[in-house]
Amino acid sequence: RKEYVDLFVNYMFNESVQKPFEDFMQGFLRGCPARNWKMFLPKELQIVLQGHPTIDWHLLEKNVRYRKYNKSDQAIKDFWTVFHKLSEKKKKMFLAFLSGSDQIPGYQLECFTFYIEDPQAKNPDEVYPSAATCHLVLFLPR
Repeated sequence: RKEYVDLFVNYMFNESVQKPFEDFMQGFLRGCPARNWKMFLPKELQIVLQGHPTIDWHLLEKNVRYRKYNKSDQAIKDFWTVFHKLSEKKKKMFLAFLSGSDQIPGYQLECFTFYIEDPQAKNPDEVYPSAATCHLVLFLPR
């Protein structure tokens, strides 16, 4: 039985995926030659390809720029108070709303910047927050 299980596991995890993996690797290496990846340790390569697994949300707050707002405005204080009370999952959902991804690229954790802008709506109670994902702007009505 042990030999059967070992052979089955080997087939499922190695042999059955060998051809699709070789095809993927060939295509991947065509666009990203292996010599460029050898400078990374496995953990560093994972961060480059997948983004940071954990995010320092206070650093994110520190890097925000404000347009038509000041950091001391009540709407901004309220925003960050509520934001920091959110679960990790909800914070990542916010990040996906803002940027289109729930990850911050590996090279940008310390310098990832987004903007919070007042859309200056005539009646802010009738306007929902929105985002310009390409420009990393959160439009937050007062």
